[in-house]
Amino acid sequence: MREDLFLKDFLDRDSLKQIQLQRLRETLERVYANVPFYKAAFDEAGVKPADLETLEDLSKFPFTVKTDLRDNYPFGMFSADMSEVVRIHASSGTTGKPTVVGYTTNDISIWSEVMVRTFQCIGIGPGDVVQNAYGYGLFTGGLGAHYGLERLGCTVIPMSGGNTEKQLVVMNDFGTTAICCTPSYFLYLVEQAEKAGKPIQETKLKKGIFGAEPWSTEMRQRIEADTGVKAFDIYGLSEVIGPGVSSECEAQSGLHIFEDHFYPEIIDPDTGDPKAPGERGELVFTMITKEALPLIRYRTRDITALHYDKCACGRTIVRMDRVSHRSDDMLIVRGVNLFPSQVEEILLEAEGTTPHYLLVLTRTGELDDLEVRVEVTAETFSDEVRVLEALQNGIRERMKSLIGLSAKVTLVEPGTIERSVGKAKRVLDLRN
Repeated sequence: MREDLFLKDFLDRDSLKQIQLQRLRETLERVYANVPFYKAAFDEAGVKPADLETLEDLSKFPFTVKTDLRDNYPFGMFSADMSEVVRIHASSGTTGKPTVVGYTTNDISIWSEVMVRTFQCIGIGPGDVVQNAYGYGLFTGGLGAHYGLERLGCTVIPMSGGNTEKQLVVMNDFGTTAICCTPSYFLYLVEQAEKAGKPIQETKLKKGIFGAEPWSTEMRQRIEADTGVKAFDIYGLSEVIGPGVSSECEAQSGLHIFEDHFYPEIIDPDTGDPKAPGERGELVFTMITKEALPLIRYRTRDITALHYDKCACGRTIVRMDRVSHRSDDMLIVRGVNLFPSQVEEILLEAEGTTPHYLLVLTRTGELDDLEVRVEVTAETFSDEVRVLEALQNGIRERMKSLIGLSAKVTLVEPGTIERSVGKAKRVLDLRN
């Protein structure tokens, strides 16, 4: 079973395209027949499933966006009868109605398959003890990783998120060799392990499978240099399937998309026009094997690029660049476009800082003000005032030079910025 799944990542491109085209045709027929939203959308656009003669013809079909799922809450986008839906997951719904996703028995099997291939990419297999610190429950991360690891034959520790003290005890006592969690939570584990006098470097932990939030190359370099843990990026969305959409391999030169299940496109986020391979734009997915919720041309808002050349690992499936930011994460401060990831890169290049920071936006009259709060190391915090001032000025000048934005830089002592057991909160917008 494992060998068959492994070989899917090495198909020649022509064979893969034939598989994609056949599955895409079947999916379009399925949603047109079973989802009133798609029948209306296709009719309005003047297209029918039969109009798809080549993969390029997909561009004739309309996009799907997150509000479409919320407008059809809870089950209006399902293309399977509820008697066939064996599991439901949902987003937190903190900004409105949650987005609800359903899975048939076959969908669950496919999810396990792509998670097996994810861990194979990273070089994890039987004999590894994997601590799964993604949240279990309605969030897709925990269960998605869990079933893939078990199917692969790993020893799984279903820790879920939080309970940091116990996480560290289990890591030491059970001989954890790999951990699944958000990168920001791993940084918190590292910090707490140091305080407990049992640093991560003294455990058997060798690999980290980090996802669920954007993180920079500089953060990866900091994690690997400080802990000796090889840090791998994985990518997924609940609306697509959950984790298991794409994964880095041991070459760490982009994330392989399992495109026999998820057909990717890159578009201009403003016009919707297609972008060429290698050009950055918004990532769009069509699910070509899902039964319960096969979305058509779903706009992820994630900014990346696609590369179709053969990877150093030998895989032929397309690679996406690591997602640096989302198009809807962009902040506009005094007319300047700003992404938190840009600030993170600058901060992690500054010697004496830690990877914990917060961007605070306020408004005085009609003017926006930006404060960058960043923790410094204990050694730096106890240093002379002139050293701290030099660090402050260096960050401020670097931001002005690279981003074109003046900001107040506040250096704070270690441990003062709130930690998260899930996705890190990087922005506090008080302008409204």
